[in-house]
Amino acid sequence: MKAQKYVEWSRLDNASKIFPATWTLKDPKVFRIACELTEAVKPELLQKALDQTIDDIPVYKSVLRRGMFWYYMEKSDMRPEAHMESNTVCAPIYVGLRYNLLFRVSFFKNRINLEVFHALSDGAGALRFLQTLVHYYIILIGKGKFENTAAATDNASVSGLMDDSFGKHFIGQCGKRNRADVKDAKAYQIRGVRFDDNRMQLIEGSMSAKKVLDEAHKNDVTLTAYLASLFVYAIGKEMRARGRKYPVVLTVPVNLRQYYESVTVRNFFGFINISYRFDSDTEDLTTVIQGISERFKKALTVEQLDYQSNKYMSIERNLFARIVPLPIKDLVARLVVSKSVRHTTSIISNIGKITMPLEFAPYIRQFSVCTSAPRPQMTLCSYGDRLVVSISSPYRETDIQRNFFRVLSDYGIDIEISSSF
Repeated sequence: MKAQKYVEWSRLDNASKIFPATWTLKDPKVFRIACELTEAVKPELLQKALDQTIDDIPVYKSVLRRGMFWYYMEKSDMRPEAHMESNTVCAPIYVGLRYNLLFRVSFFKNRINLEVFHALSDGAGALRFLQTLVHYYIILIGKGKFENTAAATDNASVSGLMDDSFGKHFIGQCGKRNRADVKDAKAYQIRGVRFDDNRMQLIEGSMSAKKVLDEAHKNDVTLTAYLASLFVYAIGKEMRARGRKYPVVLTVPVNLRQYYESVTVRNFFGFINISYRFDSDTEDLTTVIQGISERFKKALTVEQLDYQSNKYMSIERNLFARIVPLPIKDLVARLVVSKSVRHTTSIISNIGKITMPLEFAPYIRQFSVCTSAPRPQMTLCSYGDRLVVSISSPYRETDIQRNFFRVLSDYGIDIEISSSF
């Protein structure tokens, strides 16, 4: 794909605006997508692949700037450099006024890591970047063997990749609200002892995607709903009696590219809230699965996603909101996020089934995804028959993680556990 010119600066999309205002050292708004190869990474070839990828997706050369009223992306001439992993997982990338790229590429043994500040891209957009990077890397490893294999960015223009899809699909006129929405009630909060240096603990379980999907199908639920149910159940096992008066509320990001035509690598996601209340100590896993599944069916509709996105677009296009100075917008954003935290217990995000050319299968073992976390939260993705479930947490305690993976193990699923510690 030939690189094309693009504008020198661009506004942040609707979903991106919250991240520069609300990042902290405890929650730097960074996520990681990684590809584990079957052989050790060759640094010089990874750098060549990165040089090709950044030319295909030049929006990743953008830096974040502050204006009088809004943040905006500005084109830069900076070139990213792949380096051996040295930071903690999802360490801060954007730190205020520092002039730097909003992503980094690192490697460790067989693994290639892409870490992204969320204002630049969402998981689906970052995955496209990583797929392209791995594609070029394997071509170099194969010494021309796979040159005719299509890359993830083929048939996508630069303008399409950097498209603001919120502005394209939503005009800010709200339709009818879905009555299945979770009301803004206080949610159960997970507590724990934080690490002194703001480190994040990451525990990952790698397993057979087919075996987990078979268990989901036995319960007549989707993979996401099944794992969300197990996560809620694992949280419920640690709840004290007083905590049971509050519902467990999961926020679930939704890739809007599944519902609206878009190839953008920028943010283009909505979310739904799934609530479950433990009414007694006797509720078993089957009851939780049935309850969570019903809530997914009611909440995950095009009408709900359309209402939500138009609602946020209407705020962005409000004349008064547009003329308010940026420092005041930042303050309001932090207050809104601080309030919303009280209505959420955790987040579960499924990047989905990752595909690569079949010829690359001997070179790739699995993909994984994780995110910085102000509280324990789950991310997952699959490649071939390898499903990787990651639970990141700022706390030393691992009881919820242990409960979750133990349930899967009790169903006869072999799990390969790894930890950042």
